[in-house]
Amino acid sequence: MIKRTVFESEHEMFRDSFRKFLLEEAVPFHEQWEKDGQVSTEFWRKAGEMGYLSPTVPESYGGVGVDFRYNAVVAEEIANFGLTGVGFGLHSDIAVPYIMAYGTEEQKKKYLPGCVNGEIITAIAMTEPGTGSDLQGVKTNAVLSNDGEHYILNGSKTFITNGQLANLVVVVAKTDPSAGAKGTSLFLVESDSEGFVKGQNLNKIGMKAQDTSELFFQDVKVPKENLLGTEGMGFIYLMQELPQERLSVSLSAISCAESILEKTVTYVKERKAFGSEIAAFQNTQFKLAEMSSTVTMARVFIYKCLDLHINKELDPVTAAKLKLLTTDIQCDVVDECLQLHGGYGYMWEYPVARAYADARVQKIYAGTNEIMKLIIGRDMVK
Repeated sequence: MIKRTVFESEHEMFRDSFRKFLLEEAVPFHEQWEKDGQVSTEFWRKAGEMGYLSPTVPESYGGVGVDFRYNAVVAEEIANFGLTGVGFGLHSDIAVPYIMAYGTEEQKKKYLPGCVNGEIITAIAMTEPGTGSDLQGVKTNAVLSNDGEHYILNGSKTFITNGQLANLVVVVAKTDPSAGAKGTSLFLVESDSEGFVKGQNLNKIGMKAQDTSELFFQDVKVPKENLLGTEGMGFIYLMQELPQERLSVSLSAISCAESILEKTVTYVKERKAFGSEIAAFQNTQFKLAEMSSTVTMARVFIYKCLDLHINKELDPVTAAKLKLLTTDIQCDVVDECLQLHGGYGYMWEYPVARAYADARVQKIYAGTNEIMKLIIGRDMVK
């Protein structure tokens, strides 16, 4: 493996600490969380106490104010252990950054300390039953009340990660349906708001420990001060934050691929067929070589993008290329590794089986890979 040069010694110390935390507090319980359909809130609070949630939040709001490489370490180690139920990435890398970037001073003081210590679990509600990657087509609407004190929020969302556990949701809604993308706004909605109802915890083919939910808003009164940023700027805010979201997904994708490949190498050395270890077969060695080379290539690209991001130079097109490549590679590698396991690879108790089920959604969320191709292609021919 090529040495990680993007990280410094303090990042690796943080990695060792977080890895130990996961081994003690997550790995032994993840199978039960799969049965429960969600991780425990106690686990979130423990992570907050240890400083593993939203590490980039400034010290003035209860955080430690470090760079995004710490978030990258968290994403990598969660993926390395196959802990797909742990929704820290959605919280720390996607939802909380909206508050940091566009929140008022009052909003930051009110919400960020809880986001850091684990008392507040966040989600972001973009997708709707009839609207997936087309964020301009959202139907959820927010109308300013006659007295101008609050917005009346109506609509529904689906496939919302952290949906059951979240007590603070960044909601995408139309404040001016006639204005298209320019009529989109973001709101901070607390889960105990009257008229806010959480639907069922959705039954997915993978990520069984990750709570993914429907959310319903019926005449929810959202205080005017909970408008996030400027009214009508929501779509622009979403576009500005998507590169980090896609980087986060990519970090998880390649770490998962690396982990499953490593486990597969161990397996083929032990498994025997036709009187010898299957690692001795030329086909096995060729497949391993191809996968190792591809994952190494992706790792170099992802760390280049991480370096660009911490220097505020990661553009949307490069992020789209990264997300497209890494999630395709993840799914391809996991599929090949399952094949090398034979029938055992189809058994749920084997990590490769879980990884196979968990990986497929990576090509769908954070913008489908077809959308990534459109972003890249349109940039090429503009």
